[in-house]
Amino acid sequence: MKRLLIAAVAGLSLLLGGCATTVRSHVTTFSQLPANLADKTYVFAAPPAPDDTLEFRSYQNLVRGELTRLGFQDAGASGTPTITVNMRFLTTDIPVQVVQINPPPYYYGYYGWRRRFWGPFYDPFWTGGGYYSSHIEHQFRRELQVSMTSVKDNQRLWDVTVRNMSREESTPRIMPALVRSAFEDFPGPNGQARVIELKLDENAK
Repeated sequence: MKRLLIAAVAGLSLLLGGCATTVRSHVTTFSQLPANLADKTYVFAAPPAPDDTLEFRSYQNLVRGELTRLGFQDAGASGTPTITVNMRFLTTDIPVQVVQINPPPYYYGYYGWRRRFWGPFYDPFWTGGGYYSSHIEHQFRRELQVSMTSVKDNQRLWDVTVRNMSREESTPRIMPALVRSAFEDFPGPNGQARVIELKLDENAK
């Protein structure tokens, strides 16, 4: 019996360990990047002073990591870049009122109709067949935009917009998946919208 219990617990642990949150994003890309782009040096455009926060810089580092993976090099302050990279993000809290129907305060049991141990007493939404209650749930709409512009002639070379809606309150937890989605199959199909689903990094906070 003890051996069976241990096996059951181990199986449950594997099942729970295999569960992962999926981040579903709508990604739209536009590209005029040359196919034979030789010089891939870049510099980040300076954000407006109010936006230059530690949070912004942490997301900028995520973008830098993806660019490095794709063969781009950060020119730094003393280099001569050929590309300027712009980045912006936005998080909007959208409260949603959820209305649900609760069961009636009476039920039919062995001794006939009996009152449940709880009741609304006075509720303007109460009816004989149950009553309505409501609560507020928060949806968070996030948008990430990244663009590349030629330093030489200020021509826009690449744009991507990533949109996501979820009940996850923490933007730092979601952002790694949004950045990865932005660079999925880089440079992506020109002028097309895609839905990209990625597993959320459970170690992100």
